[in-house]
Amino acid sequence: MTNHEKLSSPAAHDVPEKKQTTLGLYVTAAEAHEMWKADPDRVNIIDVRTPEEYIFVGHAEMARNIPLAFVEYQWDAEKDEPVVRPNPDFISRVKELFAPTDTLLMICRSGGRSAWAVSALAQAGFANVYNVIDGTEGDIVAEEGSVYLGKRMENGWKNSGSPWTYDCDSGLLWTDEDR
Repeated sequence: MTNHEKLSSPAAHDVPEKKQTTLGLYVTAAEAHEMWKADPDRVNIIDVRTPEEYIFVGHAEMARNIPLAFVEYQWDAEKDEPVVRPNPDFISRVKELFAPTDTLLMICRSGGRSAWAVSALAQAGFANVYNVIDGTEGDIVAEEGSVYLGKRMENGWKNSGSPWTYDCDSGLLWTDEDR
């Protein structure tokens, strides 16, 4: 069994249903960073959050921003959340930049959107796409009495000690030119 298989086995991680993918390949943010460090020319990190999240919340410094969806500046009163529309260019942009056999690590805030992205790419023919199950900000602390109760401080890239930045490399940030 290879190291990648050990990391991605369902038994290696207790993956909540909303973070599961059709490929079943999972890593934590800390494992994702180790995979990238071991082979930075062949392991690619794609941040599927909105450009606003990527810029203002910060991101893994080597992550390319290819948003899975965009937030509209409207409110859906029925769902009690902002209106979101899918990025119609998500799959085509990934195909422009990567081969179906490339190793891709998909990351979002906490592992939900990146799971959707993994499954969408699997349907498009990609085979080595992992979900970073704790995302950039991590899971919500549920420990009663913790000063971090309700905050995303449980795990995640930002909390793992992995390289993190607010600086933007225009070559990695999604822009209208990517459409």
